[in-house]
Amino acid sequence: MIKPQYDQGISRRALLGGIVLASSGLPNLARGAAAPNEGPAVHNWMLVGGQSAFLSHLPMFEQLNPGGTDYLTPHRFQVILQAAFVIGGRDISSLYFVDRAKNPDVKMFTVMLAKPFVLPQVSAPPPLRSFQGTVFRGHLERGGKPVSGLEKVAVNIRSVVHFHKFDPKAASPQSLEYLLFGNGTELFLAHSIVKPPDFDQIVSVKVRGLALNPSDLQTAMRLSIPLKKNLPTDRLRAGEHAAAEMADGRKLTVQAVREFYFEEGELMMPATFDDTAEERKSGFSS
Repeated sequence: MIKPQYDQGISRRALLGGIVLASSGLPNLARGAAAPNEGPAVHNWMLVGGQSAFLSHLPMFEQLNPGGTDYLTPHRFQVILQAAFVIGGRDISSLYFVDRAKNPDVKMFTVMLAKPFVLPQVSAPPPLRSFQGTVFRGHLERGGKPVSGLEKVAVNIRSVVHFHKFDPKAASPQSLEYLLFGNGTELFLAHSIVKPPDFDQIVSVKVRGLALNPSDLQTAMRLSIPLKKNLPTDRLRAGEHAAAEMADGRKLTVQAVREFYFEEGELMMPATFDDTAEERKSGFSS
């Protein structure tokens, strides 16, 4: 849960009032195209992966424009990137992997931007290939500490695994839906975020009954859990097995290994920065 205290930089919460998009009638953004009035903002990220670094944008809905056609926040995107941390042209991602391995009890690693940028540029022609940031052990807005050697490094984008702009007209799925991503030997599910109230979750998984080629995971693969409702209280829990179905109808079984992130208050509209009951039960409250 994002809290007011934050002396390392500027939080999304602090910027929300100042960088909310100025237009009251924003045009829809096609995938890969930034509207001319899309403003820069501080876009902070969850960081997962012990072999490859994956960044998951921390999204929000906040409020609708007067026409009800768009959400008035620069954080109205679900985005997953595969990235590398670089200094002077040298890949130093191993510093993150080593630090995570040395701190197995820390679920959340995060990345804080050095300066605002326009998020859709990561998927626009020409795409944004790099931005500067600092890797934190823990939540950067909840007392996390910078990882030594990973302060203000270049975050090079290797691939855009998923990019989705929230659409107020979209219908929330009835059953639980996730985005499967990873590098083949290390797999994760990110809850598919559609409309408020919703929730953000990242959980590592094992899968059975589905053969994955490296090319399959170039972009996130959507799957559903038909026997579970699309509710935070019915989300996958560590150790749980569930029957799943890919978008093309293929069946598989997923086993949730570890929950790395859970958030629901920020995905309400308006967002709340107070801990919810489910966040307190899950251990992801402040």
